[in-house]
Amino acid sequence: MQTYAPTTLAAPRDFWTLRYTSGLEDGSLVICERSLTQSTGGPSGPNTPNFVRAEVLPSGYLIRPCEGGGSMIHIVDHVDLDAWSVPEVLRPLYESPKILAQKTTIAALRHIRQIAHESSGEMPYGGGRQPAVLRTFSQRLSRGFNDAVNGFPDDGWSLMSSDGAEDVTIAINSSPNKLIGPHVNSSQLFTAIGGGILCAKASMLLQNVPPALLVRFLREHRSEWADPGVDAYSAAALRASPYAVPGLRASGFMGSQVILPLAHTLEHEEFLEVIRLEGHSLCHDEVVLSRDMYLLQLCSGVDENAAGACAQLVFAPIDESFADDAPLLPSGFRVIPLDAKTDPPSGTRTLDLASTLEVGSGGTTRASSDASSTCNTRSVLTIAFQFSYENHLRESVAAMARQYVRTVVASVQRVAMAIAPSRIGGQLEMKQTPGSPEAHTLARWIGRSYRFHTGAELLRTDTQCTDASLKALWQHSDSIMCCSLKAAPVFTFANQAGLDMLETTLIALQDISLEKILDDDGRKALCTEYPKIMQQGFAYLPGGVCVSSMGRPVSYEQAVAWKVLSDDDTPHCLAFMFVNWSFV
Repeated sequence: MQTYAPTTLAAPRDFWTLRYTSGLEDGSLVICERSLTQSTGGPSGPNTPNFVRAEVLPSGYLIRPCEGGGSMIHIVDHVDLDAWSVPEVLRPLYESPKILAQKTTIAALRHIRQIAHESSGEMPYGGGRQPAVLRTFSQRLSRGFNDAVNGFPDDGWSLMSSDGAEDVTIAINSSPNKLIGPHVNSSQLFTAIGGGILCAKASMLLQNVPPALLVRFLREHRSEWADPGVDAYSAAALRASPYAVPGLRASGFMGSQVILPLAHTLEHEEFLEVIRLEGHSLCHDEVVLSRDMYLLQLCSGVDENAAGACAQLVFAPIDESFADDAPLLPSGFRVIPLDAKTDPPSGTRTLDLASTLEVGSGGTTRASSDASSTCNTRSVLTIAFQFSYENHLRESVAAMARQYVRTVVASVQRVAMAIAPSRIGGQLEMKQTPGSPEAHTLARWIGRSYRFHTGAELLRTDTQCTDASLKALWQHSDSIMCCSLKAAPVFTFANQAGLDMLETTLIALQDISLEKILDDDGRKALCTEYPKIMQQGFAYLPGGVCVSSMGRPVSYEQAVAWKVLSDDDTPHCLAFMFVNWSFV
């Protein structure tokens, strides 16, 4: 049995085992398995190049019938993955019972439950397809990504020569039909000119980044890391006349993404969806193309409470027909947690408010006290992107792919640094410009200034805890945001309601200007009241309509603007509160 390696940093494992299956008198079924080795008196089997021989210790399944129908299954997994042959930093992946349970034991139980649920006819159909068809798509995405990460020579993969830097590995497969299989229509991908598949991949270590949080961010905010030109090249491979190989530049713009759910597993630990990338306008050879593009996407492991969980985001371009035998070239990200380190945190680390409370509207609220559970942990990130190529363009596609993966790695590192939690003397800090206040200090300034100017309480708290004001501000039902006191004000902070209204995150917030979200009436009202705000400290603005960062109109009943003063009563920023807002 050959198994996939989870990263590009260690060789895959194979096993040479004896399996015994027997029915018992009480109607139970038992399946036992263990490795054949010289120590157990059996032949050890031939070694396979590029694999490391691992050992299955006595393992198996006991399936017992239940009265009234159904059955109960017991699973035992016990393996020796030869952890000493992998780099020390990766050994937890090969020694951890939690990771073995999550990847193998619990995965098997979930798969059995899923099949049983589908067989009962209780599963709703997604996109007009039967559950078994959608499950096949999920398996093809997962297997295709594993094939890309591992690049088995038996499947036709070989390494290309490096450009001197070893950070990105380029592998090519000039026999893609052998890899894709006879049941898939690959004629769309490979023209009569001849071609194949190219994969650019890399692995890296991340510090103090919850895998679920990172993958959830990558899923919800594709524009933070993806290049629309590369997306267009991948999508064009499904059409009759592909584009030229794009350069990595600001070609066109990234339109909004719409997530269309297809299916999910019983416990929602994995879900399949179609991503529609809207409104791309890309110039290639002076021809302007504007059309939607589609991705089939599989996301798993975004439940932060699952022990040892691997988080993964895998996607592949598809065309509008979405045929059952459509070829898939999966690319994506995998983040696997390693061991928890006990090193004291660095005194220079800062904490983004997003990582203490929430990032994006799709996340779940986490109190600041939970941040310590993710501190001083390590995880390994594996990235793999696949592209089809025509033979005469192979070198150009390889150069593009290598540079693209390096660009994505840099983007992911930037995101990871922004969302990484840390503890600094029990205090929370905001990752902002040097000299900016800590998060709870800013929350106290906002509440105190509002009370000073208006005479009313903004943040009602039942405790004097230093984080109480911050939590009350973050969870306030109205949209509250701060912007800089500059000629062109940009946002520096927003609570959860504010991020939801703007459809953004704390990381991307500073790219949004106040002028960009206000309509003409809102800008005129602000200009009229601005002298009053600066002299009296606050002003009430009439209700109206603004727009989110995604261009959606948002109505609000009233807006309040006030000057936020620091402890020495100097102006720090402007705060705005949009009351009773809703999307139009």
